[in-house]
Amino acid sequence: MSTLLSAVVGLTTGILSGCGVGGGSLLMLYLTLLAGMGQYQAAGINLLYFLACAPAALWSHIQNGLVEKRAALWCIAAGVPTAAAASLLAAQIDTDWLRRAFGVFLLCIGFKECFAKRK
Repeated sequence: MSTLLSAVVGLTTGILSGCGVGGGSLLMLYLTLLAGMGQYQAAGINLLYFLACAPAALWSHIQNGLVEKRAALWCIAAGVPTAAAASLLAAQIDTDWLRRAFGVFLLCIGFKECFAKRK
């Protein structure tokens, strides 16, 4: 794929991430399905992408009063060790299985978003 197309996809998914749409998930789909990148390499790029997008989104949410600090602390306390353990586990699992499981996960989230009742 061309560098220009990759830049456009990165820009578009960044904008979608800022709007609350799962831009990182869309980036993973692009990298694995269209760019032909391996699952682990795409996941690494997605993590770097997240590190670039997350601070701006977090700052915006804090400024708008959308972050519950107590809940955030609990999420951080549970998320950091769980993420470390999951990354060690993922390194032991076959890449094809991970790719299929991630695809099923995205389909489930997509159906939930399409058919869930809004408050």
